[in-house]
Amino acid sequence: MGRLLMLLAGLVAAGLVAFWVITAPDPLPDDAMAGLKGDASRGELVFWAGGCASCHADPQAKGADQLKLGGGQRLESAFGTFLTPNISPDPTHGIGAWTLHDFADAMLRGIRKDGAHLYPAFPYSSYDKMTKGDVADLWAYLRTLPPVATPSQPHELSFPFSIRRLVGGYNFLFVSTDWVVTGDLTPVEERGRYLVEAVSHCGQCHTPRNALGGMQTGRWLAGAANPDGKGRIPNITPAALSWSRADIVAYLSTGLTPEFDSAGGHMAYVVENMGHLPKSDVEAIAAYLKKVPPMK
Repeated sequence: MGRLLMLLAGLVAAGLVAFWVITAPDPLPDDAMAGLKGDASRGELVFWAGGCASCHADPQAKGADQLKLGGGQRLESAFGTFLTPNISPDPTHGIGAWTLHDFADAMLRGIRKDGAHLYPAFPYSSYDKMTKGDVADLWAYLRTLPPVATPSQPHELSFPFSIRRLVGGYNFLFVSTDWVVTGDLTPVEERGRYLVEAVSHCGQCHTPRNALGGMQTGRWLAGAANPDGKGRIPNITPAALSWSRADIVAYLSTGLTPEFDSAGGHMAYVVENMGHLPKSDVEAIAAYLKKVPPMK
């Protein structure tokens, strides 16, 4: 009996050590962003492609007010309510005191300035495929925006989802820098893949998730339940989206479908964001969507 207890204790100890190692944050190397200063004019395009204002500005904001990124939007989910943080250059309440390396850790590794995990309501599991150059450019642009002296609000999560360390287990199971759509792609389709799978993180809404919140990439863009419980987000694979490339470009540019319906909900923000991008990028997204494996 004594040996059995010792064996059990050893297994428990080994399990705790494995858990601690697996769930530990994995920051970028210290020199990961060395030599990168960023270009704010290029960063503005990354900003709109990434939809930063759609989550971090007041949802009713228009024009210049969309660049006031004080956060506070409520994102409902099965795990609780996430409140978007202040990412303005304010040094106290925003990210004005961060370095480029701090910002890159958040974007590419899902780690906040104090070294703790960010929750995957922030789509770092898509942003982690971005180039370091684009991250540096986005950082340079964000620093040109007006500071907002609004404190970030805490998330409203119940136990055990309030334990940030558990996010390391989520990352271990579900986060990857691999592309979903692979194979023989043209340069235009590769650009579209970069925008859809990384910067614009379309899969975060349009891909179904499992019980733990991990994206089911085997059913990429096949539609999903709306996190707030109201309706469904549509399937945009060729199995359901029969539009031509020109139709997709027109929808992303104007918000009008071939049937003369209009984009609503969060998609209206996406269309507005796309209006800031060059037409070549919108065309690249359309080309990529026609290459996605059809899923019914």
